[in-house]
Amino acid sequence: MLQEEIFNITSQEEFTRLALQVFKLQFENNKVYRSYCDLLYRHPSDIKCIEDIPFLPIEFFKSKRILTSGKPVQETFSSSGTTGVVTSKHHVTNLAVYEKSYLKGFSHFYGDIEEYIVLALLPSYLERKGSSLIYMVNDLINKSNNIESGFYLDNLKEIAEKLKRFDEAGKKVLLIGVSFALLDLIEQYRFSLKHTVVMETGGMKGRRKEMIRAELHELLANGFGVDVIHSEYGMTELLSQAYSKEKGVFKCPPWMKVLTRDTEDPLTIQKQGKTGGVNVIDLANINSCAFIATQDLGKTLNERSFEILGRFDNSDVRGCNLMVL
Repeated sequence: MLQEEIFNITSQEEFTRLALQVFKLQFENNKVYRSYCDLLYRHPSDIKCIEDIPFLPIEFFKSKRILTSGKPVQETFSSSGTTGVVTSKHHVTNLAVYEKSYLKGFSHFYGDIEEYIVLALLPSYLERKGSSLIYMVNDLINKSNNIESGFYLDNLKEIAEKLKRFDEAGKKVLLIGVSFALLDLIEQYRFSLKHTVVMETGGMKGRRKEMIRAELHELLANGFGVDVIHSEYGMTELLSQAYSKEKGVFKCPPWMKVLTRDTEDPLTIQKQGKTGGVNVIDLANINSCAFIATQDLGKTLNERSFEILGRFDNSDVRGCNLMVL
């Protein structure tokens, strides 16, 4: 079964074979994606490698139901946004696929979740409904099987005391938090953590001035007394996450891959090392769309590693005249 094969990829050849199969499946069963491919005059018979596959602009998730499966929608995840702004919606027909993706992905990079106490500092996400990140972290908390795992909103004193106590006891801790909340924590408390993974999920969410990742990580590393700050790269429109363990270099799980497109010609895929628009192949998105052109800017370093360098502003997004379907 294709869905099972996706999570057992062991080589680049397997990834390519399955990506081409998923493309054919989605071309034939996803009406929005099919319309987009037709406008580009791209047909499965024309697709010989993954670089030939059309990537659907991520903005489509704001206006269309992106579905390959005809099964009922089990959950609709939505992106954050200010009042009046249209948000993205990812309709998920099989939550088991999402759960398998994030559990296998976490295990691939960090080992068994049961080895960790999970402390989540995600106030901006907890304050709204439909967050795929909250769904994932809540399940990681439950799967950790530790009564000390949990979410924290504004109770920084409690989380600071626990971080120090658990670390001094030599317990493995995953502290996952949105950037502004982690900065709030280190402004009030100082740490010298030896057994804790500090992971930021990006974004100031309008609470603080945005800063470049290197500056943010330096501040956080000094404040928590750790050598490196980890990062999670995910979004509403994806069902997989990439992780960075140092210096902002993200690595993909075996069923995910990042390519970059030319900023002037969005249908042209670039060679490794060149800055461009980030295109993501997420085979866990088998029931929606696995081929997404994001609004992030980045560069690939090798088959599985990439860096995120910023975002397009609206005036920089080209090639989206095909969005009027």
